[in-house]
This record gives sequence, C-alpha cells and structure tokens, in this order.
Amino acid sequence: MDNGFKSVEDLYKRVLPALRSKVKELIREKTTYVKEEDIWNFLVESKWKNSSGLELSDIVDDILNVNNDKLKSYVKSKIRKMNREVNLANDIL
Repeated sequence: MDNGFKSVEDLYKRVLPALRSKVKELIREKTTYVKEEDIWNFLVESKWKNSSGLELSDIVDDILNVNNDKLKSYVKSKIRKMNREVNLANDIL
C-alpha cells in the first residue's frame, strides 16, 4: 500500500475516525469493552497480515464492516489471557 503514509502509525491516525465510529456502533449494541486498538489489532492479525495492495478505502471498509461476533470473541480471548489476579503485595500496608 502506498498512499503517502510514512508509517503504520500515520495510517492508524488516518483511520481513527472509522475506528471510533465502529466503537460507537458497538456501544449502541451494549458492547462497551471493545476499544479502537482492539479493532485495529483484530484486523491486522486476522485480515491484513497476509494482504497486499490494500487501499485506504479497503481498510476503512474492513473497519466499518468487521464481523462484530468474531471481533468480540477475539477481544474476550485477549482479556482472558490477561493477568487478572489480585495483587496481595505487602508494600501497601
């Protein structure tokens, strides 16, 4: 993809409005745990990793039309892998 972006970070910033729009859609459906970076990471890992010649319009379309159920499953699996144990360190007493 050569759309004049100097880095992946520049591309991410460019598509942030689409990511935010998708998050708002999910919130309207009562899904509040999915964040912009989750959508980005899901698509990078599941769709764009082995793609070539992606255009900006394709990326925005993928963001807005991502399968919500697959996205939610992806995020839930990432959350389950997080260390969510109680920290009982003695240094707070």
